[in-house]
Amino acid sequence: MSFTQQYVGSRIDRRLTGFLETWRAPVADPDVEAAYKLLGDFILNGGKRIRPQLCYWGWRGAGGGDCDEIISAAAALELCHAGLLIHDDIMDGSELRRGRATVHRNLAGLYDRPGADAFGQAGGILLGTLSLAWSDTLLSSCGVEPFRLRAAHHLFDAMRTEVISGQYLDILAQLRSGASVEEALMVIRFKTAKYTVERPLQIGGALAGASMGLLESYSRFGLPLGEAFQLRDDVLGTFGSESVTGKSALDDLREGKHTVLFAHAVRHASPGQLGHLRRWHGNSELTEERAGELRQILRETGALAKVEEMIEERVREAVTALAEARIEAEAASALALLTDQLAHRTK
Repeated sequence: MSFTQQYVGSRIDRRLTGFLETWRAPVADPDVEAAYKLLGDFILNGGKRIRPQLCYWGWRGAGGGDCDEIISAAAALELCHAGLLIHDDIMDGSELRRGRATVHRNLAGLYDRPGADAFGQAGGILLGTLSLAWSDTLLSSCGVEPFRLRAAHHLFDAMRTEVISGQYLDILAQLRSGASVEEALMVIRFKTAKYTVERPLQIGGALAGASMGLLESYSRFGLPLGEAFQLRDDVLGTFGSESVTGKSALDDLREGKHTVLFAHAVRHASPGQLGHLRRWHGNSELTEERAGELRQILRETGALAKVEEMIEERVREAVTALAEARIEAEAASALALLTDQLAHRTK
């Protein structure tokens, strides 16, 4: 991480800390206060701050200065992200996030009694929703001129609609016979690419009064980079090390997540390989040994190599779009660095 990224990240963290201090539990109940503390710890500890960083550079690329207003707006995206992650972990039944117990598992762990697991899930839904509500509060009060804030808020609303639709497509894939490569890419575009890169850039740009041409340039850059980001995430979710990623490498396989990796393997598998994939992909009893066999099939069918190729294709497309965009030089340099980091990260 560059010095500039650390500088922006530390300012975002301070803003989040200050915001959470003003929104303490309104009920004088120690159990409610414990839940608020869990949520605050989850928001503040860990996370790459990708979306706030991109929002900040979307603003700077459109000529905005380094000021408190954009830090507040960017921090709002992190609150939105935290809420969505909490809900995602409940839907996936995940035990770990960022190397620690997920929020709903932490909530369940507070109470050693029957019904604790159901309580943890219900409480997690509430805390995730609270974080999403707070994101609206922080963005609306960021202090940017009202007409620019309205334009940005429209993009923020679109982003949330898109990511929820992408998530719905993702869980639908678990019920269907299996997603094709094209269907898996559609999930990636709406669940991740638009939400992680395109919209944060555009929100920052709109807050600074960016032209429609610049917002379109952000889209041409952001969509391929966002797809590369998620394709890398899928690789790490299957082949990554838990000690590095902070999340189990068995989760995606046990869940039966229909990634581009899996869709490509299904398309090119032999009958024997296909039977093995169907037997163990999405099986809650999957062991590390069986997972190793699935990973080998992903290699042998060329799925892993193909996804790596797709990542590089999208990086090249993003780099070309960035070079053609008319944005401030400092922002262009920062976005070029982020492009490499997001597509080639190891965690």
